[in-house]
Amino acid sequence: MKQIQYILIALLCVPLFAQQTYVPDDNFEAYLEANGMGNGIANDDSVTTANINTVETLNVIGLGITSMTGLEDFTALIYLDCRNNQLTSLDLSANTALTELDCSGNPLTSLDLSANTALTELDCGSNPLTSLDLSSNTALTQLICNANQLTSLDLSANTAL
Repeated sequence: MKQIQYILIALLCVPLFAQQTYVPDDNFEAYLEANGMGNGIANDDSVTTANINTVETLNVIGLGITSMTGLEDFTALIYLDCRNNQLTSLDLSANTALTELDCSGNPLTSLDLSANTALTELDCGSNPLTSLDLSSNTALTQLICNANQLTSLDLSANTAL
């Protein structure tokens, strides 16, 4: 009988110890909470990882987001639209399934897409980027990078453009 009680207690406690993802930006966390991807606790800088690691599409347009920390656990992400926020950096190294990205209209000063080899569409226009290395993104078929501070852009590896 005691064994059954221990098993029941253990099963009831499992949700309390679900893996959490750190999301320090209040606007990003509020969006995730409001759209069923949170942990049910507003402003605690965390969301439940199981609620985000299967998400394929994320639209966080114009929400005043300054940090996308936590995006690394969106491992199934295919489409990301984070345009018109306040992002100065964007770490997409864990989002290797990403095929479409719109990060235009941010104050991004650097953008490392070397891990995003499946990327087919990119809009990084209207940022103060001074360099952009797309040599690993050979699947690109669409590119918008206007209104940046690029002095050169080597697209010799991007034969699908």
